[in-house]
Amino acid sequence: MNPPRTPRTPGTTGTPREPRTQKTPAVLIGGAHRVVRALVRHELLLLASLFRWMVRRPHGVGEGRAFGYARGQGAMMLGFGFVCVVETVTMSVLLNDHPLAHRVLLVLDLYTILIVAGLHAASVTRPHVLTDTTLRLRRFASVDLLVPLTAVSSVRRELCLTHEKKDGELSLEAGSQTTVTLELSDDAQYLTFFGRPRAVRLVRFHADDADRLVGEIDRLRRAQGDFTPVRSEPSPLPARPV
Repeated sequence: MNPPRTPRTPGTTGTPREPRTQKTPAVLIGGAHRVVRALVRHELLLLASLFRWMVRRPHGVGEGRAFGYARGQGAMMLGFGFVCVVETVTMSVLLNDHPLAHRVLLVLDLYTILIVAGLHAASVTRPHVLTDTTLRLRRFASVDLLVPLTAVSSVRRELCLTHEKKDGELSLEAGSQTTVTLELSDDAQYLTFFGRPRAVRLVRFHADDADRLVGEIDRLRRAQGDFTPVRSEPSPLPARPV
């Protein structure tokens, strides 16, 4: 006589599932602290960028050559700022008879305008920096990638309007577009917004003067004796957004 079968839940296999490991309170608290630290650090960098913007003092340029990217997103940031101002005025009028709600939303709206201004200030005061040996790529106050020129296998002027997230690739868009594509022979690492290391082999980024930047990188690589000619044929037209 066959032993009775154990009932199974429909749609499950015969192999029993291992119970999911639950995160301990210490792990959850540690993750929350990491997120808070990252947010506070980012806000402080934006406020510092506002000060640098007012005194016209860029960050991290030194003896290198700065290549800006703020013009590529100037119109977008101006649009964000205008929308925030209109929303602030509108809510102030609508909540005029509710003093408490009016004060709370006014503080939040003004802080939002401050953050938008800080983002633009960060893009102005934290440009890409090219030295004789390295290329420092940045975006706002959240991405800072240092690439040795000896690790560059190819660089080309290439307009891209669509960017899919892939492992080993990094896209630093400005106004939803990039103008330079950088291929690396070795992994380059940077820290994500929350401090996790990530390795990339291909970087797309925007530069307002992309042609001059590509030419300068090629010249320096020629001088170092490790030069691979840039692709001479024209780049394909960017695909239409779907």
